[in-house]
Amino acid sequence: MSLLFDTPAPVLAATTTGDDFPVRRVICVGRNYAAHAREMGRDPDREPPFFFTAWAETVVPSGTVIAYPTETGNFHYEAELVVAVGKGGRNIAVENAKDHVWGYATGLDMTRRDLQLDARAQGRPWDTGKNVEQSSPLGLIHKAGEGDFDPAKGAIKLTVNGETRQDADLAELIWPVDDIVAFASRLWKLEPGDLIYTGTPAGVGAVVEGDDIVVTIDGLTPLEIKVGPKAA
Repeated sequence: MSLLFDTPAPVLAATTTGDDFPVRRVICVGRNYAAHAREMGRDPDREPPFFFTAWAETVVPSGTVIAYPTETGNFHYEAELVVAVGKGGRNIAVENAKDHVWGYATGLDMTRRDLQLDARAQGRPWDTGKNVEQSSPLGLIHKAGEGDFDPAKGAIKLTVNGETRQDADLAELIWPVDDIVAFASRLWKLEPGDLIYTGTPAGVGAVVEGDDIVVTIDGLTPLEIKVGPKAA
């Protein structure tokens, strides 16, 4: 039996060890910083974590010029800490969550905000706003336990053309990394290669063609992308 068409090559992310991390899927946490939840019109004290997903092929490396997507006039940045899963499991206990983490990276969840908000208002899925080509830029994945990175604390910042737009601390996560890994594993069986984008701080906003976006997290390699012309 032969394939009807060629299958795409796997999405590979660079790591500090020099090995490639094969991306299986992207799992994203919504509204995981209190201030961002409030700026999106929600009460963070009353909502458990919730998730949405994106295709693996939305992941692109630092240095990419990403196309401004079609069908939007309100394209937003969202700086995020990303957790790279290296060991699968279901119903993972919070105290065992770190055993399933291969490493951490800076990330971006680029969003067609107008389409997302329209879908939200109509009670529809967010796919058109969130699951968009090149919408999950990813920095170098640092192996867990190496260097000075601490997933429980440390500055997370985003600049656009050198101007600070987001400035927070990982200690402000409503649901910390261990809780997120455990909670997600109750909904899906986590597998090696999964990436978990852990949510964004307050200060999200729109970008236009030509803008340079830089995300920094203490202890991790910065992520930098440029917004290019509108997608064909």
